[in-house]
Amino acid sequence: MVIGFPALEHFMEAFLVSTGIVALAEIGDKTQLLSFLLAAKFRRPLPIIFGILVATLVNHALAGAVGGWLTSLLGPDAMRWILGISFLAMAGWMLIPDKVDDLGSTDGRFGVFGATLISFFLAEMGDKTQVATVALAAKYASFYGVVAGTTFGMMLANVPAVLLGNRIAGRIPMKLVHGIAAAIFAVLGVLTLFNVGSFF
Repeated sequence: MVIGFPALEHFMEAFLVSTGIVALAEIGDKTQLLSFLLAAKFRRPLPIIFGILVATLVNHALAGAVGGWLTSLLGPDAMRWILGISFLAMAGWMLIPDKVDDLGSTDGRFGVFGATLISFFLAEMGDKTQVATVALAAKYASFYGVVAGTTFGMMLANVPAVLLGNRIAGRIPMKLVHGIAAAIFAVLGVLTLFNVGSFF
């Protein structure tokens, strides 16, 4: 089946917004801190990156399915209020920095790929980016667009963390990046509450 232009535009909007929001939200997030730790511990970037990719795909596919289920379960008015308030709450949450203490184990007994897959999947449970994926999937009703976008956003933030490690960590203006992400969530929340159909 050929995707029509309106469907393609909807997919691309969901993909681009999801990519941008999650890439910004992931900067300084606990899963990015975990990427730094895994890179320092194992010094084998390829299995770490592949582990992050698979863990993110599985985690965000589950989150996207939950978002789609919520959309089918609740009426449009209730969903609009829940999503609008959720995005505003995410804006506030973005301003709270994560700590290394919040991370799970990086035990290497399952190999580099297995340790990355397990620790990254568990660290992402209930994390900002997972919650954002649920909300974005519910807002856009585009499972593939949102999951592809949030996964791509995670990889944009974490692949440099694995490859360059602490050399880039100190050069990223965390407060500024988190402030921008919080502002985007806040705008998205207001647009949702006022029932504005498109983010752009």
